[in-house]
Amino acid sequence: MKISKSRLAFSIFNYVLLGLIAFICVYPIWYVIIASMSDPQAVNTGYVWFWPKGFTLNAYAKVIQKTGIWVAYANSIFYMVVGTIVNLFVTICGAYPLSKKSLFGSKFLNIAITFTMWFSVGTIPVYLAFRDYGLLNTRSAIIFGFACSTYNFILLRTYFSGLPEALEEAARIDGASDIYILRKIVLPLSLPAIATIGLFYAVSRWNGYLWAMILISDDAKLPLQVVLKKLVVDMSGHAENMSLGVEDMAKKISEETVMYATIVVSIIPMLILYPYIQKYFVKGITLGAVKG
Repeated sequence: MKISKSRLAFSIFNYVLLGLIAFICVYPIWYVIIASMSDPQAVNTGYVWFWPKGFTLNAYAKVIQKTGIWVAYANSIFYMVVGTIVNLFVTICGAYPLSKKSLFGSKFLNIAITFTMWFSVGTIPVYLAFRDYGLLNTRSAIIFGFACSTYNFILLRTYFSGLPEALEEAARIDGASDIYILRKIVLPLSLPAIATIGLFYAVSRWNGYLWAMILISDDAKLPLQVVLKKLVVDMSGHAENMSLGVEDMAKKISEETVMYATIVVSIIPMLILYPYIQKYFVKGITLGAVKG
């Protein structure tokens, strides 16, 4: 089959453009990886571009020795696992009944929930609500305070509404209750959507730092992202100080590579989790967008 010159030029343009976009997205991650494995002096002088210079794993050795980082790492895993379970439970329990048009007031409730996607009360009122409920500096504030996302709720509700009603009607004729139908019929059929929503929640939990930084004051309860943010701020403070001596400068350079190594370690759970859920990802999103 002969390809026209205009189509060939268009294809070449697309490949070049997509390759450029992919490079822009991937290179920052690649740089962090190679910088974490390079000699600190080479990183500071700008000699590290595409490959490690003076390969060393000293930065990772220092990360392992930092007990505070591992405490924050354990906190992040706890918030991600327990928080995602709570998120899925609340979202499923809310999305399933509101996917039924026969539910009294479902239209009003769906509109009210969707309204919160566009209009928020703001940071200060939310903080005051946490304070009044006595949830400041508690793990419960992070886990239960953000138990549902409106966007994920709408995705799952739309998916539930697209399931054949005949299956539920047949189950009810056989005497099945709503809980039984949800557990034995709806959830197994909705595994792609639930896996997709779970991935969204897990990534959001793992990367969340704003509210953790605002609500948590105890270092023993801080997640890893807040600790990383403190490392970045400390590095910026050192860089702005122009009176650094030789020892201070060496310490600053060393801390920079340690920060890169910590970032690499922090993305490992997502790299492990994503391949197992990726097969459900596209299917879950496309099927959840059929009706709405």
